[in-house]
Parts: sequence; C-alpha cells; structure tokens
Amino acid sequence: MSAATFRVKIPKATSAPRNPLAPAPVALATEPDAELPGTFITVIPPLTDADAAEIEVTPVNPPYSYARVSYNDRTKEYLYEVIEPQLSRHERELVQHLKSTLTKIMGAEVANLTSSDKLTYIRGEVEEYLRTRQITLSPLSTERIVYYIQRDFVGYGPVDALIRDPRVEDISCDGVNVPLFVFHGTFESIKTNVIFEDEDPLNSFIVGLGQRCQKAVSVSNPILDGTTPEGHRVQATYAREITTRGASFTIRRFKERPFTPVDLVLAGSANEEMIAYFWLAAEQGESLIICGGPAAGKTSTLNAIALFIPPTSKIVSIEDTREVNLPHENWIPGATRSGTGDRGPDGKAAGEVDMFDLVRAALRQRPNYIIVGEVRGKETYTMFQAMATGHTTYSTMHADSVKSMVNRLENPPINTPRILLSALNNVIIQIQARTEKGVVRRLKQVLEIVGFEPETNELITNTVYEWDPGSDKFVFKGHSFLFDKIMEIRNFTHEEMEEEFQRRVGVIRYLVSHKTNDHRQLWRFVSGYYKDPKEVMARVEAGLPPPAAD
Repeated sequence: MSAATFRVKIPKATSAPRNPLAPAPVALATEPDAELPGTFITVIPPLTDADAAEIEVTPVNPPYSYARVSYNDRTKEYLYEVIEPQLSRHERELVQHLKSTLTKIMGAEVANLTSSDKLTYIRGEVEEYLRTRQITLSPLSTERIVYYIQRDFVGYGPVDALIRDPRVEDISCDGVNVPLFVFHGTFESIKTNVIFEDEDPLNSFIVGLGQRCQKAVSVSNPILDGTTPEGHRVQATYAREITTRGASFTIRRFKERPFTPVDLVLAGSANEEMIAYFWLAAEQGESLIICGGPAAGKTSTLNAIALFIPPTSKIVSIEDTREVNLPHENWIPGATRSGTGDRGPDGKAAGEVDMFDLVRAALRQRPNYIIVGEVRGKETYTMFQAMATGHTTYSTMHADSVKSMVNRLENPPINTPRILLSALNNVIIQIQARTEKGVVRRLKQVLEIVGFEPETNELITNTVYEWDPGSDKFVFKGHSFLFDKIMEIRNFTHEEMEEEFQRRVGVIRYLVSHKTNDHRQLWRFVSGYYKDPKEVMARVEAGLPPPAAD
C-alpha cells in the first residue's frame, strides 16, 4: 500500500490522544496528495480488500511503525503489512531534500557515535536545518519527517520495521518489483507489502548492507556474506550480475534474547526429562553434535544447552557469524574474518582467518568447552582431536541421521577418520516437521555414541529419547550410558542416580511453570544450583518465584 493513498481529516472537536491501535476519530478521503495533519503520528488505515480480515496489529517502533497481519479468504494467503507515518507530498519532498543535504554536511565523526547518539544527532540536525531555513512545520509533521530521516540514516531503511519485529526470523528479497517475504514466528513464510520498485535503491541498499558488515560488494565482487554490528546474518547479491531478477538479500535476525532450555519445552521441541538429561551431560563434560536440516533450530538448541555449562568453566566459541549468546563471564567469542586480494597457494586471501585457524588457536587457550557454530571443513579433524584429548566440544552440522553424519565427517572435505568419531558422546537429530499444529521443530532423537566396533568399522549407538510423531510425545528408550558413567564417577546407587535426575527434572518443571525464559535469570538460577543445590531446591519446593537477573 502506498503511503499516499489516503489522508486524514481532523474533526473540529478532538478529545485526549488515543491509542494508535484503537479506531481513529477521523474521516477517510481519497485525495492522495493533500496535507496530512493527523491527530497522532501514524494512522492504522482500513483494509482495502473486502476478502481480507485483520488478524492482529502489533507495535514495532511505537508511535511510529506498526505491523498488521491479515488473511485473505479468497487467495488463502496471509499478508504482513508495515504501517509507517503517512506523508503529504510536501513532506515527502522535504524528506528527500533533507536526505540529500544531510549527506553532504554530516561529518565523519558521526560514524563513531552509538546508535542512540546518532538518532539524537540526526534529530538535532533536522531541527536546526528547519530553523535556519525558517521552515515552519507542525510538531507532528516534524516527527514524521524526523522518523524517515532517522530510519534511512541510522536504521535499515524500508526494512527497518521488519528488522525491529522480534517475531520475524528471516527477511528475504528476491529482486526488483517482488514483494519481500519474512519468516514469521507465528505465521511462517508470509508476503509483505514492502517492495523495492527500482533497481538503483535496491542496489544502494545492498551496498549499505555491505558497509554495515564492513565488506565491499560490487560488480567484480557481487556476493556478500557478513554480519551486521547488531549480529544479523546477511547474504546478498549485487545488481543483476548473478541474479537475473535484480539484487537480492536474505537477513537472518539476531535474537537479542537467546533461546533457552525453557523455550525448548514451551515450544514442544523437548520435554523436561530431556532437558534434565542435557543438564547432566553438560555438567559431566559430554561432547555433543546437533544434526538437522536448514531452519531446524540447531543453533538455538545449541545455545540453550550451553546455558548448563558450569559457571567457572572457560568457554571458547568459534563461528562464521555470531549467533551463540552466553551469560558466562569466562567466555571468549570468536568469529572468522575474510581477507583481501587474490587467494594464495594455501587457498586463503591475505588477512583471512578461517575456522581452522580459530579452532587451532582455541586449543592454546586451555578451554574447558569449545563451541563450534557449524563444522564443514578441515577444522573438524582438529575439533575431534580436541575431543579425544579431553576438551568438551559442542557443534552443529547439516545431516538428518547418524549415518549421514558419519558419511559427511569421514568424506571430503572433512576427512575425519571414523575411529576418532568415538570421542563424540552425544548426537541430537533435530527436524522441522509439519503437524496438526503447523510447522514445528522437534528433537527427533537423542543418541549416545557408546563405542567403536573394529571388526565391522561401525559406531555403536544407544537411543536415549525418541520423538513419537503420532502422539507428539518424547519416549525414553529405557537406558542411558550417561547415567552409568555418573554412577561410577560419583559412586551413586541406582536410587541415588534416579533421585538426582528427578531433582533436575523438578527444577526444569519449576522454571517452565514460571516461564523463566530470560537467559540471565535462568543462568543465575542454574548457577545457584551448582553452588548450593539445597538452597535452590528449598526455593523450588516452597514454590517461590525464581530470583531476578542481575
């Protein structure tokens, strides 16, 4: 919907300011370029399609931008609409003039400011420009203009509202004059009303993304892979060099609040017993690989399980793009770096730091736990050697079973000998499945690597938990070698082992019942259990709420 397809007329008698989501006390007209004074900054327009029904309207950046999801009964499709301040023709011209002028007069020192300082700076520059040019605007008109200048200079321009919506996981642009699609946490893949209608603005947007990622993109280097300062993962192509419909991009939003074990249970991806099992495995230092297809939730599960790493342990994480987010103090997050110029005989450009370099460096830092975002190259061999020498390692990889995992690991380009794979303790198979509840993520299997059979050259595995698609329940398969190992190390009887496990299950149920999915609050609680389990269990048994995060 164009921002200039309707205008707002103000009744003579106005009451106190109303909620922008409530029905607006206005009459709608059809003159597209008339002045839009408005009673507030952004008006939620009525649906223009008689077959569409409004599902929800949520604030994204109130009082400026909102998101509306509607469902069209005729086309059987959802539509995600970004609703921003509506501008008059005069305001649109002023916005374009200000953008052109500010680009020329802003100094280089702006780049060193924080985002909030940049917003304040932009507002001051706009207000100063209007004052010195004696341009008189109403306060609401000024707010609308300042919003668009800030959005395009500091934010992400036309997709800023999509980036800000916490329920949007991915943003995808397939080319010019093609609606952007988002993957929504509730409505899955859904079309939006955001469209790049011309090639030049889209190409400029791709160049801007590259600058945010501190990478150059051009006709000679048309593919962009990078991470923004906020942690969003970006993949983009420039112009029509390799994508015939025009430039394209995919932005995977970085979650400021990482996925937690409580989120896994609330989402139905696992149950409390499985989470308690992962807790014991993390405490015991069991190495783990999470396998699954694209968008199965592997990294989210990895981050959730890593919250159970003991508080005093030293952790080194290694990723291509930052996705792991931990509250531990003794944690070194590492990320790869691309090089410049042509690649040398070793296949690397000058200044390039790859996963292999980081894994090798991590081993010199004496970590207790090494987290590798995704294994797919020669760094895997070094990682398994680290496992064999006692370093607990967590990682993810693309595979749909233990067999396919082994095939990938022992064949090029990874080439890890099968005998080394016996150093791995646990494998999780995670899937994205379509059920009566829609598309869901489930931990299909939790397996233990028990040993290696030299005569048959096969790994011996034990399935601990398995998902039953018919009942959407998780089934314990009867035995865990992890429990046997803990009983031997701690000199537990079967009864004592069962009691300890049930205590952990009780803690997880307690956290789930209180919906404690803030990672720092949950971390404080788990950390407290490591230090004084009796005190924590007393709180659980008394039904007291978990302590707040620091």
